[in-house]
Formats: sequence, structure tokens, C-alpha cells
Amino acid sequence: MSQLARSRGLYFEEFQTGESVESVGRTITEADIVQFAMLSGDWNQIHTDAEYSKSQMTGERIAHGLLVLSVATGLATRLGFMEDTVMAFMGLEWEFRGAVKIGDTVHLRATIAEKKDMPRLGGGYVTLKVEVLNQANAKVQRGTWTVLVKHQPDA
Repeated sequence: MSQLARSRGLYFEEFQTGESVESVGRTITEADIVQFAMLSGDWNQIHTDAEYSKSQMTGERIAHGLLVLSVATGLATRLGFMEDTVMAFMGLEWEFRGAVKIGDTVHLRATIAEKKDMPRLGGGYVTLKVEVLNQANAKVQRGTWTVLVKHQPDA
């Protein structure tokens, strides 16, 4: 079992390049889509109009891409390895690869891709290669996230 999967609040020094972990799944519901539309103001018909969506490429309503990205950040947080040690989310590069439909269950796979020590900031950058997969293990979103992680306190 990887340290990522069993640890809470890893410090910069504890991350190992190449280490991976997968989250539990989360099923996307109609309520998720409606609540995200309300919160974001994005009432695009492909997300909110069942009749309109029947005539579109997917044939049914789909989740907002940014909703799925938001769910992915929540799944990553649930893994625990960033709890209380991540100081800031510094950036991301992201691709939306496939539609997520009502009833799809997504999970996250995160792999430590790179580390860069930033002593003046009290920690270092950790870049994660992140994939969001559906219940068929098809990649629906992917990219990299960079977070600033605290240095381990001096003993």
C-alpha cells in the first residue's frame, strides 16, 4: 500500500515521485447538476433540459465539466494526504475528455509527477498527474494539479 493511501497530511519531504493512489467513487446525480447550475449560474441546456439534450451528441443531459472537476478535488481531499499540509492550490492544466452523465460514478487516480523545493515559501511544489475515471475506467478528465505543501517541521 502506498504512503499516499495510508497517510494523513503528508509533508513535502514525504511525497515520492511515481507513487499513486485511487479514491473511492462518487455517483453524479441530477441534484448535483441542478445545484451546480444554481451555484454557478450556468444553465446551459445540455445540462438542464432533458428534451433539448435528446437531440444533442450525448443524447441526454450531462454534468458540467467544472462540476466533475470540483467533485475530483473533493475526492482528492477525502484521500487525506493533503489534509493540513497543503498551503495553496497553485495551478492546474486540465482536459475534458468525455461526458459524465447522470448516474455515472467517477473516481480519481493521482500520481506524484514532480517535486520542487521552495524554501522561501516554507515548503515545496508537488505536481500531481490526475485522472478522473468513470465506472468503466474510461478517462473523462485528466491533467496536472500543482499544490504548495508545507515542509516537515524540525524535530
